[in-house]
Amino acid sequence: MSGSLRGRVRRARRWFLFGSGPLKRRSDRVQVAGRVVVVLSLLAAVPLAVVAAGLTRTRLDAVATAQAAERHEVRAVVLADRLVVVEHGEVVQEGAPSHIARHPRTDYIAQLVGLNLYRGEADGHTVRLEAGPALTTTEDLTGPVFVAFPPSAVTLYREPPAGASARNHWRCEVAGLETHGDQIRADLTGELPLAADLTTVAAAELDLHPGAEVWAAVKATQTHAYPV
Repeated sequence: MSGSLRGRVRRARRWFLFGSGPLKRRSDRVQVAGRVVVVLSLLAAVPLAVVAAGLTRTRLDAVATAQAAERHEVRAVVLADRLVVVEHGEVVQEGAPSHIARHPRTDYIAQLVGLNLYRGEADGHTVRLEAGPALTTTEDLTGPVFVAFPPSAVTLYREPPAGASARNHWRCEVAGLETHGDQIRADLTGELPLAADLTTVAAAELDLHPGAEVWAAVKATQTHAYPV
């Protein structure tokens, strides 16, 4: 990578641009075929092939196309001082990574930071979702809100969870199973579509498989509600 490109990388001060869908060329954007996941906003004048070939060898591994999306998205969240999230050519959220990770505002961002995300109307500790059941949260809010919780907060049962401490529970069906490291991620449909993480041992004990009926439970203390 040339010295001038290295200089631009250093001057970028770790500003990242996240996006899905095609981006039109502007002073701070790069147009490519397919999905740009991460680009440094100050490198727009550099051809994408040069950026992809050279920048990935630096400490700021900041450019990823759809083929390498998952690997680079997470790394950029960790490295960035500030994120700008773009969907279909429009900025949908920007701010410090810690704030965005706790307050995602779209399904794309929620997937990026690993959260289940819903939108609804809050009345005290109860949030009635736009599509689905009501959720109980610890926050006392009124009006339109988002509710988020991680897949690890979900506990699965094969029978209705009698006596369980979780205030939120729904009947679901396993739509798919994926291995994530030493965990199994269950994609659930039903009363409330969601993702749940559990150990391989727990998945075997529950005899999980596509089409299996389960009950999903989440404690109110493991949810996070915030205004739209």
